[in-house]
Amino acid sequence: MQDGTFDQPIMNRRDILKRAGGGFASLGLAGVLADQGLLAAESPLVPKSPHIQPRAKRIIHLFMNGGPSQVDTFDPKPALEKYHGQRPPGAERKTERQTGGLFKSPFKFKQSGQSGIPVSEIFPEVAKCIDDICVIRSMHTDVPNHEPSLLMMNSGITQPIRPSMGSWLSYGLGTENQNLPGFVVLCPGKPVVGPQLWSNGFLPGIHQGCHIGKLDPKKIVDHISNKHLTPRTQRQQLDLINRLNGLHSDQRAGDDKLESRIQSLEVAFRMQTEAQEAFDVSKETKATRELYGKGQFADSCLAARRLVERGVRMVQVYFGGGQPWDDHGNIENGHRTKGQQSDQAVAGLLRDLKSRGLLEDTLVLWGGEFGRTPVSEGGSGRDHNHHGFTVWLAGGGVKGGMTYGSTDEFGFAAMENKVHVHDLHATILHLMGLNHENLTYRYSGRDFRLTDVHGHVVKDILA
Repeated sequence: MQDGTFDQPIMNRRDILKRAGGGFASLGLAGVLADQGLLAAESPLVPKSPHIQPRAKRIIHLFMNGGPSQVDTFDPKPALEKYHGQRPPGAERKTERQTGGLFKSPFKFKQSGQSGIPVSEIFPEVAKCIDDICVIRSMHTDVPNHEPSLLMMNSGITQPIRPSMGSWLSYGLGTENQNLPGFVVLCPGKPVVGPQLWSNGFLPGIHQGCHIGKLDPKKIVDHISNKHLTPRTQRQQLDLINRLNGLHSDQRAGDDKLESRIQSLEVAFRMQTEAQEAFDVSKETKATRELYGKGQFADSCLAARRLVERGVRMVQVYFGGGQPWDDHGNIENGHRTKGQQSDQAVAGLLRDLKSRGLLEDTLVLWGGEFGRTPVSEGGSGRDHNHHGFTVWLAGGGVKGGMTYGSTDEFGFAAMENKVHVHDLHATILHLMGLNHENLTYRYSGRDFRLTDVHGHVVKDILA
């Protein structure tokens, strides 16, 4: 020290371990540091301060992959009945496949709740929750193909090179529970495109979504429990590995993959204390399980509530593997079946969150990557439609019991108060306390963000 200043910079955790003595002597110090919580202090998942006052702390994305039809769910169009079978000029829009005349919905709509919003008969339970829901009828995206549209909805671009929204939220806000991942994806099998939909892209690897394919508490993560070592011995073993990795990393500055590996080991160790219990829906009361109903999607919705309740920042629940809502052949049978498989679970989630006081600061998003055409394909199906479709939001600072925007008289294209996927992302980030223009990451010589150079917050839907 000279003139009251230190010659050497303050040491970080790795420096402390490096200089505390060689060999296994450092393990004792590492154990003390772990007991005092000092090791976790460097975790990139620790909660971070938002840019603005958040209205939501967490998000559950109910992803109806495949593309549900807006005119058969939340955007009824009487003109389809009037002009059924015809093909007026307003129906001449380019889609992926060749289509026929206008095709009326096979489902009846009923005005629901105090707000009187019409909801399809395939969602009788969700209809009872409509006063907590904001239906956005004027969504649009760029292309009518699954792969680019799935990427756009998840990562804000049609190409598989960018971080997903959950990764951006984990990067920007961290997570409130260090014993669980910040971003969890519940999806049986894999959808079209696959893991790129929950990828961290160029963000540090610790922010990648943790994919859970089957909700078996004992198999959530392979080999999550060590049958041969005590937790303290495992902690010492892990700290030795991390010390060696740290020495290796210090000689290779800027190796993000190595740093991500180190952090992943830390998260995996901490998950032993909580992961199996968090995913075990059988621990819920009989009444709660009956509230959600039965089936894979119902269990996933219940698990999503358990996860956000324990501090996970974002949970994405895919309706199934592949593209289940992609009803090209028979919209009536296909959508009715999927409505029966999802209606009670979605309504149960909203009711459960509300009864526990969680809906107020939990944002729920429902929707697919695009919608479907109001004209027929093959007589009884509908093709992809990116010109106009519907998603809805509930809780988390959004006005309930309202619709926003509109499509044309046939439900083909967004017309009034159009909302692009970039605008949806900007609004979600805003509700979570993040300015979408300021949440950036420098990569390959430029600053990237979820909304790229686009996006406007849809302020009219904010409570």
